[in-house]
Amino acid sequence: MDPIELEIFKSLFIYVAEEMGVTLRRTAFSPNIKERRDYSCAIYNKEGLLVAQGDHMPVHLGSMPMAVRRVVRSISMKKGDVVILNDPFEGGTHLPDITMITAVFIDNADGTPFFYVASRAHHSDIGGIAPGSMALTREIYQEGLRIPAVKLVEEGKWNEPLLNLILSNVRTPSEREGDLTAQLSANRVGEKRLLEMVRKYGKEKIAEAMSALIDYTASMVQKRLEQIPDGTYKALDFLDDDGISPEPIPIQVAIQKKGKSVLIDFNGSSHQVEGNLNAVFSITHSAVAYVLRALLPEEVPANAGILSSVQLIAPSGTVVNAIYPASVAGGNVETSQRVVDVLLRALHQAIPELIPAASSGTMNNLSFGGLHYESAEPFTYYETIGGGMGGGPLGDGDSAVQTHMTNSLNTPIETMEYNLPIRVKRYAIREGSGGKGEKKGGDGIIREIEFLQPMTVSILSDRRKFAPYGLLGGEDGKPGENILIRQGQEIRLPSKKVFSVQKGDLLRIETPGGGGWGMKK
Repeated sequence: MDPIELEIFKSLFIYVAEEMGVTLRRTAFSPNIKERRDYSCAIYNKEGLLVAQGDHMPVHLGSMPMAVRRVVRSISMKKGDVVILNDPFEGGTHLPDITMITAVFIDNADGTPFFYVASRAHHSDIGGIAPGSMALTREIYQEGLRIPAVKLVEEGKWNEPLLNLILSNVRTPSEREGDLTAQLSANRVGEKRLLEMVRKYGKEKIAEAMSALIDYTASMVQKRLEQIPDGTYKALDFLDDDGISPEPIPIQVAIQKKGKSVLIDFNGSSHQVEGNLNAVFSITHSAVAYVLRALLPEEVPANAGILSSVQLIAPSGTVVNAIYPASVAGGNVETSQRVVDVLLRALHQAIPELIPAASSGTMNNLSFGGLHYESAEPFTYYETIGGGMGGGPLGDGDSAVQTHMTNSLNTPIETMEYNLPIRVKRYAIREGSGGKGEKKGGDGIIREIEFLQPMTVSILSDRRKFAPYGLLGGEDGKPGENILIRQGQEIRLPSKKVFSVQKGDLLRIETPGGGGWGMKK
């Protein structure tokens, strides 16, 4: 395809995914989607291969293709059908992330879908043992409602019994229904825009453009790999612990680069753990795709071509490829970050001038909930808190940002205090937490919340024991801290904990800074 024409179609496809995201954000009910933008949207060809995605959440976008391919292979879809799933062992990530997949039909003779559009959004409660569905758990059953691939909409009509089943198992059914409806609206916008493109350019041209775009990305990956010296590059890093055992959790990788291809082998990583830091294969797949995408020029689209030259080995039953019935809530948000850290540390040996120091390495997940005293209505809340970005060849690391596998925003204080019985007492940059170096690591965040009534709180964080590493002589970033302040007394909390708070208690979360890069002159 002519390069100019290909660029036009690339922009069109990406625009469709972006408009889906705008629709989802503007019609959602929960602050987690509306304000934090914890969602992702993408379009796929008839084989279920990723064609284009919005500038959304890396941890979603690299793993969602597995869910789409699962549906393409196993479910016969008709016009007007919409399938949902959240099962981590069927292409999902963790239970709060619900994926919605719509088949897009053209009047083709065989009656099969010509495209697919999909959205994935983090719902702030999906049941389980604690509000927010991100508690410290030992098995998947404790984490919430597990939904296999099933039709939520059949030929344009809601599957009411299924919807009622879902809403009966969550703490905030009205909010969940609103967010599911928003996802459906986003998918319908994607379907509408693709059909408009077909009417304008013809289905053959659209199919050609999709194939050419995937091939273009694959060729750019091969060209980039050729620039990396051949060899085997190994690295090891650790998660603090799983919240149940105090033992650190090793994640090890060997990257074998030869010519235009690469083998990424996670042998040597920890066996899956009792706590919830187990990542399913789709998460590890997603982290690898993210790192490869980060090595490419900005204009190269992220699609199925990213991993075309990669062989990935993640031994079954390990923390990077957990098997049923492992608990997995933290694998999505914490283990994915450490997989990125260890991959970048290995690549630093091959291309040291291009790889930055470690960023904060944790999403600092905070969730809480209970019953409003005045109305007796349930409430739940979930957020991730940013940290410091690692310094690197492009300059100092940014402070107080989300990095790597997350791309969400913060929740505005006004939104939190209006909707929840809490008061944000402090929200500031954690000065001095970034590692020193020629290029300084960014500083983390201090977030202090006062609880105005009793409720249940869950913290799922990391990098409290093992600091974000510096590179080329740069200093490590400062590890994070979780502190509960009760009646003036400071109680240091572990990185992972579920606990009850009373009226007047304060929780202070200090997030890690990024590592420094290079010797300071």
